[in-house]
Amino acid sequence: MCGIVAYIGGKAAQSYLLEGLKRLEYRGYDSAGLAVLEGGKLNVVKAVGRVANLEDKIEDMGGFRGTIGIAHTRWATHGGVTEFNAHPHTDDRNGIAIIHNGIIENYAALKTYLEEKGHKFQSQTDTEVLAMLIGELYAPQEGVDLEAAVQAALREVTGAYAIAVICEKEPDVLVVARKGSPLMVGVGAGEYVVASDASAIVSHTTQAFVLDDYNVVKITRTGFRTSTIHNVPVTSKIMQLELELQEIELGGFSHFMQKEIFEQPKALSNCIRGRLNMDEGRIHLGGVGNFSKELSKIKNIVLTAQGTALHAAMIGEYLFEDLAKVSSVAEYASEFRYRNPIVEENTLVIAVSQSGETADTLAALQEAKERGALALGVVNVVGSSIARETDAGVYLRVGPEIGVASTKAFTGQVAVLSMLAMYMGRKRFMSADQCRDLMKDMERVPGLIERICEQDARIKKITEKYTHRENWLFLGRGYNYPTALEGALKLKEISYIHAEGMPAAEMKHGPIALINDGMPAVFIANRGRQYEKVMSNIQEVRSRGGHVIAVATEGDKEITKYAEDVMYIPDIPECLSPMLAVVPLQLMAYHAAVLRGHDVDKPRNLAKSVTVE
Repeated sequence: MCGIVAYIGGKAAQSYLLEGLKRLEYRGYDSAGLAVLEGGKLNVVKAVGRVANLEDKIEDMGGFRGTIGIAHTRWATHGGVTEFNAHPHTDDRNGIAIIHNGIIENYAALKTYLEEKGHKFQSQTDTEVLAMLIGELYAPQEGVDLEAAVQAALREVTGAYAIAVICEKEPDVLVVARKGSPLMVGVGAGEYVVASDASAIVSHTTQAFVLDDYNVVKITRTGFRTSTIHNVPVTSKIMQLELELQEIELGGFSHFMQKEIFEQPKALSNCIRGRLNMDEGRIHLGGVGNFSKELSKIKNIVLTAQGTALHAAMIGEYLFEDLAKVSSVAEYASEFRYRNPIVEENTLVIAVSQSGETADTLAALQEAKERGALALGVVNVVGSSIARETDAGVYLRVGPEIGVASTKAFTGQVAVLSMLAMYMGRKRFMSADQCRDLMKDMERVPGLIERICEQDARIKKITEKYTHRENWLFLGRGYNYPTALEGALKLKEISYIHAEGMPAAEMKHGPIALINDGMPAVFIANRGRQYEKVMSNIQEVRSRGGHVIAVATEGDKEITKYAEDVMYIPDIPECLSPMLAVVPLQLMAYHAAVLRGHDVDKPRNLAKSVTVE
């Protein structure tokens, strides 16, 4: 959600800023803007729509040669999608420009105070309030330079922020800060690139450091200084970025989502590599090794997440109860944090997130820790907020995910939760042989997904038959009820078809009234404990004129009597089947979106990383 890029160095900032914004387009946005200091003056350009629109406006103006600047892609929160509301925002007295991710919760009170001081506002945003507040506090003649003004302003702010600030009166200074929203500083040779995501940095330098909450960094062309908002010095630890440039480029694929679906075999191989100890029949998860004793005593597990990650967490609920025999529940993080949850002794809370920055999940995690829970994280992004807030955790290791609609991160989350459930089960009652058998099946998953992807052309043909239908049902039971939810979400996210996922048995308790002639109903009907029940549900749909599309186990000929179309997945133990069953659903959603002419990687109104409530 929203993207920040800033540059200070010896080269023209414009090219760095525009390239960075393009790298961050996947995060979701509706407008873009840029400010470059040149000749002691701010040059601010904004555009509604894609970064390409901003680039065209800058080109028409002849471009800028200044060597310090900030740029932003906005996802609207306060105020509509207009150029006035787009970032950067400026103050009205000192030539200060700011870009901002997050939400200033007390902006209304601050705005009233600033209006009483005579400041005139042009936009409806909370960010302009912050720009004005910094400008109000800025007093270089009294020793309050840009860094000090930013620190003072942030001491008055309630909410989340990642900001970058420049000022006409200090043309060699860039000030950045964060609380709650991600921000990192790339350190190059005589230059610095600041961004909300490593993808905007890695083409220029692989050395970077991540800001902690309440950190403020003053950057000049010769160095940087990190402190807190109370001006307490902080030592920033520079790390090597693991991201490689080819990982964030399309290669031979048409879209990032398509690439990431087909990357799942490799991604899952990386996810499980080194974590399956066949000799001992044990799972090795280095990230939780120091909490082995605590995990063996856990009596309750709460998995908290949002969106696709919640569907993975729901599968995790089944896994922990089935494999580890621990009472478990998956919760919407946004609901968990605002009720009065009961967190008893020996409770484990697992926060699941691709980005590790999901605001609701982070807040739910913090609430659970306050109540005494042991906190684990299952995230993809190294050094992210959730990774740093948890007591321990396991990284997905599936590589960067650029497409807004999550695919390989979902299967990675399910894989990690499967291994974590086996890890806990092995410590409780699971024998070495039982664990070893399941690990052997886990090792097969990447190769089996490759076989499913070979059906791509056939799945596209099936999808073509139904893309004109505006209402779909996705149904499953047991482990694949959450998979049905995920299939429906994928179709909604990128094709804008209304799709509803539910337990197959729930259909007859009301939703069956929706079924009409030709309505597509996607059933996950792989062989398992509830196969016969699912077959009964299929017949309920068929008898009312619905068209059944089935995800079935290879070799199942019976299903062809009841389904108009069948997509096959290889046989595997039921607890691991969601990692296979979801792949045909991902491909269906992808092809539906392409066939309907939509922007697959940048679906409307959506953001990759939701860092606000």
